[in-house]
Order: sequence, then structure tokens, then C-alpha cells
Amino acid sequence: MAKHIYCRHSIELEVPFFDVDAMSIVWHGHYVKYLEVARCAFLSAIGYDYMVMKEAGYVWPVVQMQLKYVQPARFGQRIRVDVAVVEIDSCLRLDYTIADAASGAKLTRATTTQAVVRLADGEMQYHTPPCWQEAVRRHETFRQPYTNP
Repeated sequence: MAKHIYCRHSIELEVPFFDVDAMSIVWHGHYVKYLEVARCAFLSAIGYDYMVMKEAGYVWPVVQMQLKYVQPARFGQRIRVDVAVVEIDSCLRLDYTIADAASGAKLTRATTTQAVVRLADGEMQYHTPPCWQEAVRRHETFRQPYTNP
């Protein structure tokens, strides 16, 4: 069964010189930064960035991350980071595809999972707060999951 995608968001970046190694390819650790930049852009787009999360009384640490490198990105290359929101009820789970912006050739695939932790007592929450779910539902690409009647 196909994974439900609640909504999508994309950004484009140009690989800067300081992100490449001696072989002129992006050092593997910088891909994590690209995921964070895309995630922050998505959160800003829904009006629920990290400052809003904190003001609402929650922090959202990354608890799991998975990356698969397909092809290297190179200095000066324009890349597109596509974000697919695949879980919003129990956590924030995002699937990412990093691709060459011009050709669409896949460079990297990744997934991150962020848990919700209440700031007041540090307790992990098993359901995301309603204010978060409402913010996601307002995104222009939001799709409700199909349910059988």
C-alpha cells in the first residue's frame, strides 16, 4: 500500500564551495543541513516554525534519520529538496528527495522523524498538539487521508 502524503514543499539551493570536500563533491554530513533548510522552509510556509513550537510549549527533537546517497552533488550545482509530509498525528515524519534542479536526477533520499516533547516537564507526547495539526491542514497542498466509509 502506498504511503499517504499529507502535503509537499520544495526549495532550491546552490551548493556552496565550503560544502565540498577535496574531491569537489558535497561532504556527506552537509546533506543533513540541506534537509534542515528544507524542513525550516516548510515549517515557515505553514506558520509553525521552531519559535512557534516553543511558544506553544513544545520542542521537536529529531529522533531518527535515514539517508541514502545515490549520486553526489557538486560545487555550484542547483539542487531541489522536495519534502513530503507522511505523518502528522503521532510525530512529524518527512520524506525527502534531493535532486538536480535542472535534470531532476535523484541525488539523495532521506527520512526524518521528530517527536513532540512538552517543554514544561520534558515528557514525550504520543500525539501532536492540535495547533500543529491545524497548521499543517492549512497548507495549500494538504490532502486528507482516504478512509473507508
